[in-house]
Amino acid sequence: MRLTDYTDYSLRVLLYLAVRGAGLSTIQDISQAYGISKNHLMKVVQQLGERGWVETVRGRNGGLRIAEQTRLLTVGQVVRATESDFAVVSCLPDQHGVQRACVITSQCQLRGALQAASNAFLAELDRYTIGEVAQPHAPLAALLGLSSVIPIVPLAAAAGSPAAAP
Repeated sequence: MRLTDYTDYSLRVLLYLAVRGAGLSTIQDISQAYGISKNHLMKVVQQLGERGWVETVRGRNGGLRIAEQTRLLTVGQVVRATESDFAVVSCLPDQHGVQRACVITSQCQLRGALQAASNAFLAELDRYTIGEVAQPHAPLAALLGLSSVIPIVPLAAAAGSPAAAP
Protein backbone atom coordinates (compact mmCIF):
# COMPACT_ATOMS: atom_id res chain seq x y z
CA MET A 1 0.00 0.00 0.00
CA ARG A 2 1.25 3.46 -0.83
CA LEU A 3 0.30 6.58 1.07
CA THR A 4 -0.16 9.93 -0.64
CA ASP A 5 2.29 12.77 -0.14
CA TYR A 6 -0.46 14.58 1.77
CA THR A 7 -0.60 11.79 4.37
CA ASP A 8 3.18 11.54 4.48
CA TYR A 9 3.50 15.28 5.10
CA SER A 10 0.72 15.22 7.70
CA LEU A 11 2.55 12.53 9.65
CA ARG A 12 5.86 14.36 9.30
CA VAL A 13 4.38 17.64 10.59
CA LEU A 14 2.85 15.88 13.60
CA LEU A 15 6.11 14.04 14.30
CA TYR A 16 8.14 17.26 14.07
CA LEU A 17 5.78 19.11 16.40
CA ALA A 18 5.68 16.20 18.87
CA VAL A 19 9.48 16.18 19.01
CA ARG A 20 9.57 19.98 19.27
CA GLY A 21 7.32 19.91 22.31
CA ALA A 22 5.71 23.01 23.78
CA GLY A 23 7.70 25.52 21.73
CA LEU A 24 6.33 27.14 18.61
CA SER A 25 7.52 26.18 15.14
CA THR A 26 6.84 27.69 11.76
CA ILE A 27 5.98 26.09 8.47
CA GLN A 28 9.36 27.36 7.30
CA ASP A 29 11.09 25.45 10.13
CA ILE A 30 9.35 22.21 9.17
CA SER A 31 9.97 22.82 5.47
CA GLN A 32 13.70 23.24 6.06
CA ALA A 33 13.96 20.26 8.41
CA TYR A 34 12.48 17.85 5.87
CA GLY A 35 13.45 19.54 2.62
CA ILE A 36 9.78 19.85 1.64
CA SER A 37 8.23 22.78 -0.20
CA LYS A 38 6.67 25.33 2.14
CA ASN A 39 3.72 25.63 -0.24
CA HIS A 40 2.98 21.90 0.07
CA LEU A 41 2.96 22.15 3.87
CA MET A 42 0.64 25.16 4.09
CA LYS A 43 -2.51 23.21 3.11
CA VAL A 44 -1.48 20.27 5.31
CA VAL A 45 -0.98 22.49 8.37
CA GLN A 46 -4.22 24.36 7.72
CA GLN A 47 -6.20 21.11 7.69
CA LEU A 48 -4.37 19.69 10.72
CA GLY A 49 -5.37 22.89 12.51
CA GLU A 50 -9.00 22.53 11.39
CA ARG A 51 -9.02 19.01 12.86
CA GLY A 52 -7.73 20.41 16.16
CA TRP A 53 -4.53 18.34 15.94
CA VAL A 54 -2.30 21.40 15.63
CA GLU A 55 -2.68 24.68 17.49
CA THR A 56 -1.86 27.80 15.54
CA VAL A 57 -0.77 31.05 17.12
CA ARG A 58 -1.11 34.12 14.93
CA GLY A 59 1.01 37.22 15.02
CA ARG A 60 4.61 38.27 14.75
CA ASN A 61 5.88 35.67 17.20
CA GLY A 62 3.30 33.08 16.19
CA GLY A 63 3.69 29.57 14.94
CA LEU A 64 2.36 26.08 15.51
CA ARG A 65 2.50 23.45 18.17
CA ILE A 66 1.00 20.05 18.59
CA ALA A 67 -2.29 19.89 20.47
CA GLU A 68 -1.73 17.75 23.56
CA GLN A 69 -4.47 15.24 22.70
CA THR A 70 -2.84 14.65 19.31
CA ARG A 71 -0.06 12.66 20.96
CA LEU A 72 -2.70 10.02 21.76
CA LEU A 73 -3.90 9.69 18.16
CA THR A 74 -2.85 6.49 16.48
CA VAL A 75 -0.94 6.61 13.23
CA GLY A 76 -3.86 4.62 11.78
CA GLN A 77 -6.32 7.36 12.76
CA VAL A 78 -4.21 9.98 11.03
CA VAL A 79 -3.84 7.83 7.92
CA ARG A 80 -7.58 7.14 7.74
CA ALA A 81 -8.33 10.87 8.08
CA THR A 82 -5.83 11.99 5.46
CA GLU A 83 -6.09 9.27 2.82
CA SER A 84 -8.93 9.54 0.37
CA ASP A 85 -9.07 5.96 -0.88
CA PHE A 86 -8.12 2.57 0.53
CA ALA A 87 -9.43 0.54 -2.37
CA VAL A 88 -6.19 -1.12 -3.49
CA VAL A 89 -7.98 -2.44 -6.59
CA SER A 90 -10.98 -1.00 -8.41
CA CYS A 91 -13.34 -3.84 -7.49
CA LEU A 92 -13.12 -2.90 -3.80
CA PRO A 93 -15.43 -0.11 -2.62
CA ASP A 94 -13.86 3.33 -2.27
CA GLN A 95 -14.67 5.73 0.59
CA HIS A 96 -18.03 6.50 -1.09
CA GLY A 97 -18.94 2.83 -1.49
CA VAL A 98 -18.39 2.92 -5.25
CA GLN A 99 -16.73 -0.07 -6.88
CA ARG A 100 -16.22 -1.07 -10.49
CA ALA A 101 -17.83 -4.20 -11.80
CA CYS A 102 -15.65 -7.17 -12.61
CA VAL A 103 -16.75 -10.35 -14.38
CA ILE A 104 -15.19 -12.65 -11.75
CA THR A 105 -16.43 -10.84 -8.62
CA SER A 106 -18.83 -13.61 -7.60
CA GLN A 107 -16.02 -16.20 -7.42
CA CYS A 108 -12.98 -14.02 -6.76
CA GLN A 109 -10.82 -14.91 -3.77
CA LEU A 110 -8.21 -12.23 -4.54
CA ARG A 111 -10.58 -9.43 -3.63
CA GLY A 112 -11.05 -10.79 -0.10
CA ALA A 113 -7.31 -11.29 0.33
CA LEU A 114 -6.57 -7.71 -0.73
CA GLN A 115 -9.28 -6.34 1.58
CA ALA A 116 -7.85 -8.38 4.47
CA ALA A 117 -4.35 -7.06 3.71
CA SER A 118 -5.61 -3.47 3.73
CA ASN A 119 -7.38 -4.04 7.05
CA ALA A 120 -4.22 -5.61 8.52
CA PHE A 121 -2.15 -2.63 7.36
CA LEU A 122 -4.43 -0.18 9.17
CA ALA A 123 -4.66 -2.43 12.24
CA GLU A 124 -0.87 -2.41 12.52
CA LEU A 125 -0.78 1.41 12.26
CA ASP A 126 -3.37 1.55 15.05
CA ARG A 127 -0.83 -0.03 17.39
CA TYR A 128 1.31 3.16 17.46
CA THR A 129 0.45 6.64 18.73
CA ILE A 130 1.96 9.87 17.47
CA GLY A 131 3.58 10.29 20.89
CA GLU A 132 5.19 6.84 20.66
CA VAL A 133 6.63 7.31 17.18
CA ALA A 134 8.11 10.64 18.33
CA GLN A 135 10.49 8.70 20.61
CA PRO A 136 13.37 8.92 21.28
CA HIS A 137 13.14 12.71 21.27
CA ALA A 138 16.83 13.63 21.43
CA PRO A 139 18.07 11.70 18.35
CA LEU A 140 15.02 12.75 16.33
CA ALA A 141 15.45 16.36 17.44
CA ALA A 142 19.07 16.31 16.29
CA LEU A 143 18.13 14.89 12.89
CA LEU A 144 15.43 17.53 12.49
CA GLY A 145 17.76 20.36 13.42
CA LEU A 146 16.09 20.86 16.79
CA SER A 147 19.11 20.01 18.92
CA SER A 148 19.42 23.65 19.90
CA VAL A 149 16.10 23.36 21.73
CA ILE A 150 16.87 23.54 25.43
CA PRO A 151 14.68 21.27 27.53
CA ILE A 152 12.82 22.99 30.35
CA VAL A 153 14.04 21.70 33.70
CA PRO A 154 11.88 22.32 36.78
CA LEU A 155 13.50 24.84 39.13
CA ALA A 156 13.57 22.38 42.05
CA ALA A 157 15.48 19.82 40.00
CA ALA A 158 17.94 22.44 38.79
CA ALA A 159 18.54 23.68 42.35
CA GLY A 160 19.63 20.22 43.47
CA SER A 161 22.14 19.75 40.68
CA PRO A 162 25.87 20.45 41.10
CA ALA A 163 25.73 23.01 38.29
CA ALA A 164 23.21 25.05 40.30
CA ALA A 165 25.54 25.39 43.29
CA PRO A 166 27.15 28.88 43.75
